[in-house]
Amino acid sequence: MFQVGEVSRRLELNPQTLYFYERIGLIPPPQRTVSGYRLYSEQDINRIAFITRVKSLGLSLDEIQDILALKDGKELTCQAVYYRLNQKVQDIQDHIQKLQTLHDELLPLLEQCHNNFDHPDPTHQCIVLDND
Repeated sequence: MFQVGEVSRRLELNPQTLYFYERIGLIPPPQRTVSGYRLYSEQDINRIAFITRVKSLGLSLDEIQDILALKDGKELTCQAVYYRLNQKVQDIQDHIQKLQTLHDELLPLLEQCHNNFDHPDPTHQCIVLDND
């Protein structure tokens, strides 16, 4: 059994992250010592490591909770994982497209600003963000 500090160091997590995961139900409440200190089992540590790994892939805590429910029910099939990861890839592609559109809108504005760097009037106001 491991206390919060040891788990935090081992998994390189802030202790508050562990408390938060417990509060939102990603991990079950750990055992406690007589004096109230949390004690994490190796199984708890493996679950937290799993959460950390999946989170590093960009999945939200809600998506992770969904996956953990499947995992806990022994229903985390490759099809279930495929469906969720495929949806995440689609979300990322949509986000990239929106960012590309924003990028393409900003480039001409940057060019307009750059063209006015040497304006003869030092008090000249930049109007590239106006709606006119």
